[in-house]
Order: sequence, then structure tokens, then C-alpha cells
Amino acid sequence: MTGFRAQRIRDPLHNLIEFDADQFEHTMWRVIQTQPFQRLRRVRQLGFSEFVFPGATHTRFAHSIGVFHTARQLMRIIHRHIDRDSCRQYRQHQAEVALAAALVHDVGHGMFSHAFEEIGKELQLPLARHETVSEMLIRDSEVAEVLRELGSGFANDVADVIKGGKPGNLYDAVVSSQFDADRLDYMQRDRLMTGVQSSGIDATWLLANLEIASVQIGADADKVGTVETLVLGRKAFHVAESYVLSLFQLYPNVYFHKATRAAEKVFSRLMLSLVPLVRDGDSARTGLPSNHPIVRFIREPTILANATALDDAVFWGAVPLLIESDDQLVAECARRLWERKLPKSVDVRQLLEQEEPPVHHADTEARQQRAARIALRCRAIVQAFEAKVNERPASSPPVFIDQVRRPPYKRFQDSQSLLNQILIQSGDGVPRDMAEISPVVAGAETFEVCRVYITERDTESRSMLMNIMRTSVGEITHASP
Repeated sequence: MTGFRAQRIRDPLHNLIEFDADQFEHTMWRVIQTQPFQRLRRVRQLGFSEFVFPGATHTRFAHSIGVFHTARQLMRIIHRHIDRDSCRQYRQHQAEVALAAALVHDVGHGMFSHAFEEIGKELQLPLARHETVSEMLIRDSEVAEVLRELGSGFANDVADVIKGGKPGNLYDAVVSSQFDADRLDYMQRDRLMTGVQSSGIDATWLLANLEIASVQIGADADKVGTVETLVLGRKAFHVAESYVLSLFQLYPNVYFHKATRAAEKVFSRLMLSLVPLVRDGDSARTGLPSNHPIVRFIREPTILANATALDDAVFWGAVPLLIESDDQLVAECARRLWERKLPKSVDVRQLLEQEEPPVHHADTEARQQRAARIALRCRAIVQAFEAKVNERPASSPPVFIDQVRRPPYKRFQDSQSLLNQILIQSGDGVPRDMAEISPVVAGAETFEVCRVYITERDTESRSMLMNIMRTSVGEITHASP
């Protein structure tokens, strides 16, 4: 008898998620009760996506528990395959470290998650990066105290997995790879909660066809050794293709939706406008009290407690105060978010694609050249437009530029780790990378966004942008509403 009670959580995606009455799962249950983990209830998984999809109000809290549940499924598959092979030994400690990492991998996310991280990159704020905050919380917080019940070095081992960023072994691949518990959960959860009908995956069949194989590291002429990794059986080939493309489709349909990105850009401009006011000792103009969590973080962004005091609820509670700010830009951005009056999108890339002559889909070289021309023109137009915008008076209406790209699949030469790849068993018994054997995955082009967001009454900026585009590529008269 352990003296521990089994626990369960009802989840909209996985139904019942159960925690057994053993030491390890009891400890994971206690981690969930800690203040840093409970804070994730107040951080939305998809940030501003609820502006487009009203059901997308699920949290990092629910997602993190779902990732743990999925990681446990993957680990059981690993355990089962290893038990069948007398030459292999299941490494219990590494497995438990990976499972704990799956549970706490997002514990350091800030308000509005990745939108906040973009602000941190621009201002070079380390504690706006969720991996950094997660690592600190895992090594030295209430989370660490609970994890150390499993051994004095257990918390540091978990933090090392988070810090690594890429898998170092078979067990780490469950937490961080192109086919990991994180993706398997958020792909299904985000689709469910947004109501998007595309991007479905057959997770049951994928897991049922998952195997372990030893894969050679290095070329034939320069053998380095082998590594054990997860591979998918041949019967899962087409489902694996669908998995890659379904993840890719979530970007244009959900993550890079023009309204969501517009809200993120307004949020970023608002936060970046607050920083100089606070740093210059003029925080009273922000509309926020001097002890507000946002003000404290801007003043002392290297203090962990200031970073973890921020969440979505703190921001939304501040917005009515920010609307009363003496700074015109702060007040305008706050009101736009509060009332969902977002600037309108001009999709520069889409307009250029309409002007560029089409090429046959089978002509890979021509498609690549066409994509390169469009990308070059996008950059030139945006740079020219931005230069003209910067010449305008500071009181001019705000303009927001959005450039981002997402490849459908990261090839081996980019990730430099077989543990990160999606490998498929081939007819000769040698697992091969998806991009090698799937023309669909190999031929999928990188999804790119090049948009400008202009406020509804800013006819000057719209005319300026369209004139630059006419000069660059000829007459273009259409803009996205």
C-alpha cells in the first residue's frame, strides 16, 4: 500500500486522464497543484485566437496535462517494444524525467504566450522567453521542491531536458521532436476548440503503428554509430503524410489568421509603447498604478517573480486603465483590443501571387524561382513602405507590418538530429525520413505571410502602400478587407 490516492481529470480531448496511486504519478499530481502550474489556468493556449474562434479559450494548463497524458501513451509504447527485445533495457529514470518534462514544458509561458515572446526578442528580455522561465521554475521554485521528492537531482534532470531544446535520446524525443507529445496534443486540441474541420489526424493509427528502431548516424563511408528512435510502420505512411500537412494547414487557418495576427501586432505595439514611459520615470502617463505587475516587470525584467506575475488575466484587467492613458498610442491600442476594432489587412504576398504568372505544379525548379521572386518583392515593398512610414510625424496613425514564415517539415540537414525526424520503415528495413520518401512532404512549399495592417481611416498609408506596389510590380487594385 502506497498511501496515495488515484486522481482523475475530465478532459474534452482525451476524456479521462488518470493519475495512478504510485510515487511518480502522485508527485506529478502534486506538481499540478503548485502555484506556477496553476498560473497556467490564466494563460490561453492560443492567445488572441478567440477573436476569430470564440471557442478557443482553452489554456496552457489543460494543454500541459494533455501533453503529459500523450507522453505517457508514447512511453508505454516504448516500454512495450523494449520488453520484447532482450538486447534492450528500459531506462525508468530517463522515462520519468521525460514524462515530468512533458508536464512542465510550458510552465514558463508569459501572457499571450508567443506574442509576449516577440516583445521579449525585440527588447532582449530573457525572462520573456518561456523556455528560460520554465527552466528557472523547474530548478528553483515550488515545482522544484515537489520534483525533488523523486531524487535530489531529479528537478535538474528535468530542467536539462527543457533547456536542451532538441532530443538527446529516445526518451527526450517524446517531449521534443517533430512527432512528440506536445504536437500530438495541441494539433488535436486546437482543432477541437477552434472548430476547424480540416487538419484532422488519425492519432490512434499513428500510435498503433509506432515502433523503435536503431538508426545509423553518419554516411556509409563515415559511420559514427547508431541511435534508437521512434519510427512509424509502413502502414502509417499516408497517415504520417496527413499529420505533416495537417499541422502545416493549422498555420494559415488558425495560427497565422489575419485577425489573430492583427491583434498580436496591436498588443506588441501597446507593450512596446509602455516600456519607454516606465523606464523614463513617466509611468503615471500609462494609466497604470506604480505597483502594477506590468509596470514592475518593465522596471525590473530580470526578476523571476515579476515575469511570473504576468498572465492574460492581469493584462485584460489593465486594459480599462490603459484606455485612460495620457499617451495617445497606448490608449488607442488598448481600446482597439478591448472593442476588437482591429486594423485592416493588406495581404501584400497574396496580391503579388495574383500578379505573378502561374507555373506547372510539377516543375519544382520553376515553382522555387517563382516563390523566390515573390519573397524578394515582398521584402522590397515592405522595406520601402516602412521607410516612408518612419518619415511621418509621430502623431500619425499606427501601421503594423507582419512578416513570418513556416516550413511544413524541417528536413534532417536543418534539424541535425535523427531523433527530431519523422522516420518511416521502408521495404528494405531501413527507416527513412518522410521528406525522402514522400513527394507530398518534399514538395510542400514554405508558408509565408507578408501583410500590412492599416487602420480604417488611414487612407494616406493605404495609398502610399498601393503606390509602392504599382511601382514595383504593376497596377494592383485589390486589398484584403
